[in-house]
Amino acid sequence: MNIIYSIDLLGTMVFAISGAMAANRKHIDIFGATFTGFVTAIGGGSLRDVFLNLRPVWVDDGNYLMAILAGVSISILANKQLDRLARTLFLFDAIGIGFFCIVGVQKSLTHGSTEIAAIILGMFSAVMGGVIRDTLMNETPLIFRKEIYATACLSGAILYVVLGIIGTDSTFNAFVSAGVIFLIRLIAVRYKLSLPVIGG
Repeated sequence: MNIIYSIDLLGTMVFAISGAMAANRKHIDIFGATFTGFVTAIGGGSLRDVFLNLRPVWVDDGNYLMAILAGVSISILANKQLDRLARTLFLFDAIGIGFFCIVGVQKSLTHGSTEIAAIILGMFSAVMGGVIRDTLMNETPLIFRKEIYATACLSGAILYVVLGIIGTDSTFNAFVSAGVIFLIRLIAVRYKLSLPVIGG
């Protein structure tokens, strides 16, 4: 699964960029931007690992910290250029949540979770870093707005579990399921699709 590992690191870097950029837009100092980038990148995966009674992966694998440092550095050094590339970063973010979610499902199943728990933990892996980022920035987290975000992750996670049950190759399954998350997110934003609002 070296390809998945590499994409997981890339997703970590992109999430770090996302967190640091959010801090930059609030004119927070360099430490605050670094901290926000860090918790955005590792928040979801760390929460998942805590539920699985495991050490968070970044504690033992320094490559994740290097990816976070690279993301924060890119955000600080190229902040204006990145603002112009918002659409490109959105695409990377959509790819990132897809693979973060599937990696979360894989890890949860590997460590004995039930299928339903693995689906939920996969979603947590993908979205909780953004929840922490938005909370720190005093904004309504994306999953509490009308956008289809966590729902896309749940759909891909369910597909991964179903395909796994019927014996689909795990690598192929990971790419297909992550691709479904990416496409749902892309289509939802492109056509401004959203879930019904309670009381709306």
